[in-house]
Amino acid sequence: MDEGRAREAVELLLAEVGEDPTRDGLVRTPERYARALRFLTSGYDTAIGEVVNDALFEVGSSEMVIVRDIDFYSLCEHHMLPFFGRCHVAYLPRERVIGLSKIPRLIEMFSRRLQVQERMTNQIASSLAEVLDPLGVGVVVEATHLCIRMRGVEKQNAFAVTSAMLGSFRDDARTRMEFLELIGRREGFRAMADAASPPVRMESAR
Repeated sequence: MDEGRAREAVELLLAEVGEDPTRDGLVRTPERYARALRFLTSGYDTAIGEVVNDALFEVGSSEMVIVRDIDFYSLCEHHMLPFFGRCHVAYLPRERVIGLSKIPRLIEMFSRRLQVQERMTNQIASSLAEVLDPLGVGVVVEATHLCIRMRGVEKQNAFAVTSAMLGSFRDDARTRMEFLELIGRREGFRAMADAASPPVRMESAR
């Protein structure tokens, strides 16, 4: 990021909303915002290989691995307003497992970009499938979107739930149900667990 150009852009926006970019409270705002935006979009500078960093281990087990309630924060690409929530990830190993701390790091990599929740959910699932070649991967993301709460429909209690089910999580209803039970989402996803079709996505209206 060219922080000089970013600062100039913020100064222009401040002026366009009727503010004085030179007043005491705002004089350093362009600099602060440029630094904040660089951090909030730092996922563009990270690759999957850097995150995994050889933390793959051979195992002789195919029991389900779950990491649940992983907090994340992202920016909606439509309005550049925050959306945030929790991510639940599971996979069935074929031959390898990944270090547990790497799963939150993968989520961080994809969330620190301009995003839509649906794409982020699928990117997390696809990256794990690519790295591990597991029997299956399941990802559920629950999030609050400030573009829904602060503007537009202004629905304060709305939140979005998206899912990506690959391999056995897509093909085997019992595997899906076990995953959803273990993350406490069985009732909300009963239709998904019983379906033989591609994964269901439930989302609040933008």
